[in-house]
Amino acid sequence: MTSKLFNQKRYKLQSLISLGKINPRVWRLREEQILQALRARGYDVQKIKKMKYLQHQVCISYWDTKGGVCSGFFSYRIFERWQSAVEKLVYACNSLYEMHSLSKLIEYEFTHYPYPGEIQAAISETIEACTCQLTELASYKRNSHLIAS
Repeated sequence: MTSKLFNQKRYKLQSLISLGKINPRVWRLREEQILQALRARGYDVQKIKKMKYLQHQVCISYWDTKGGVCSGFFSYRIFERWQSAVEKLVYACNSLYEMHSLSKLIEYEFTHYPYPGEIQAAISETIEACTCQLTELASYKRNSHLIAS
């Protein structure tokens, strides 16, 4: 019985993609978004030639400013769209318990996958702000309950 209870309380830390929380394969990123993200990472991109959306990354072929064709595999985490998707998950948390669970998954993400600093900072700020709101709401509910009694 104890092992069953232990297994129920323990959750497996995986990426947000592996857990099905975010599905970037269905995204259709605009060329300008892609150019902006790649240039911000130091790639010499002139124009996108071809893209293939994979489960955990996107394969992009592009022309560089010298006219050569280059290609590479890029994490979805470098795009602002990823930041928006993670923030949407944060905003959907209705309790401190949900927020704590999601925060653990996001900490796992930050530890195991490279995130651009500005995207990581923005996500962290969103988590902090929403956690404060949920804490205030929980406190208000506790105090309202005490007053009503």
